[in-house]
Amino acid sequence: MENEISSKSTYRLLYRVKPFLAVTFLQFGFAGMDVFSKVALNQGVSNYVLVVYRHAIATAFIAPFAVILDKKVRPKMTFSIFTKLMLLSLLEPVIDQNLYYFGLKYTTATFAAAMYNILPAITFLMACIFGLEKVTLKSIHSQAKVVGTVATVAGAMLMTLVKGPVIELIWTKGRNNQGVKGGGTNIHDSIKGSLMITVGCFSWACFIILQAITLKTYPAELSLTAWICLLGTAQGTIVALVMERGKTSVWSIHWDTKFLAALYSGIVCSGLAYYIQGVVMKDRGPVFVTAFNPLSMIIVAVMSSFILAEQMYLGRVIGAIVIVAGLYFVVWGKSKEYKSGSPSTDGQMVQDKQMTDASSDSNEYSTPEVITLNVSSRGGATRDEQINRQRDQLLV
Repeated sequence: MENEISSKSTYRLLYRVKPFLAVTFLQFGFAGMDVFSKVALNQGVSNYVLVVYRHAIATAFIAPFAVILDKKVRPKMTFSIFTKLMLLSLLEPVIDQNLYYFGLKYTTATFAAAMYNILPAITFLMACIFGLEKVTLKSIHSQAKVVGTVATVAGAMLMTLVKGPVIELIWTKGRNNQGVKGGGTNIHDSIKGSLMITVGCFSWACFIILQAITLKTYPAELSLTAWICLLGTAQGTIVALVMERGKTSVWSIHWDTKFLAALYSGIVCSGLAYYIQGVVMKDRGPVFVTAFNPLSMIIVAVMSSFILAEQMYLGRVIGAIVIVAGLYFVVWGKSKEYKSGSPSTDGQMVQDKQMTDASSDSNEYSTPEVITLNVSSRGGATRDEQINRQRDQLLV
């Protein structure tokens, strides 16, 4: 009995921690993509072609799982669902990623990751507008979410606009900065890159909100991911053929960092990321998924100092501290709201209602069974104990 209780407690703990581990894994994956993609772009790879290869690899990776595992849960395709899929594949795989790679060319990996920290704020506002996030200003939990979201954006702005003195790190001394061509970025390139990344970030926020809405009518995460990657490949190919017309050499690919960037970003940041986002989003909502985005910037800053020899500034460190503090407020507000039983999304409300109904149905069926056994038993305390044990197991 003690072993059963212990195993159930462990399962409950893992169930609670699972969403946090999933989104943290996503941020490590995105951080690796920032660094690998920056190296590939510095070597002259076309961002349009990189997007196409990325989603072609993602489609080949995720499609077999979708065909086999979603066979029984995949709903019938309708015109409305297909329209949403077309829009999803345009917003993130085509618009967001091309603009992001363009911005990455003109800036550094750390700068690009820092700019994407406005994503939680944009997603939070859009989720409130579309009714996917519940905000009660009198509630301390909602206040924590608002304050935390503002703090993450403020931290991102600190990292972007405030440099301060250079922090000398042992592994960056005596190395040339390969993060960008020419060893640094001028103000013109920074502004151009910032604008591209900002528009791409808005497109990504629209993608996340639309993904949450689509999952209500098409609740097959693997199939949804496969469709997004497939349609994104088709649309990205059209864009690449138009933008790179007459340049057949850009399509050549070899076993080098260019191929590694496409392989890594395709499997981890498209195939797995779209699926994990969908699973977590159905349970915790779109704001929870994007609230962890600032972690990616901190990871990128550390990785870039090692791999690309990017300099670390005091302003970036202070901004990182502010971002972590804001992230804590958001996570605290969401976790307290989740525990209090006031879900943020309509999908969670439906899921909780179904679980409650199933539990009540189970109790209704188990009660007559126990009563019947009690009536038929002749006496013994042993039989009563067995019945009580069975009832306890059913209730648990």
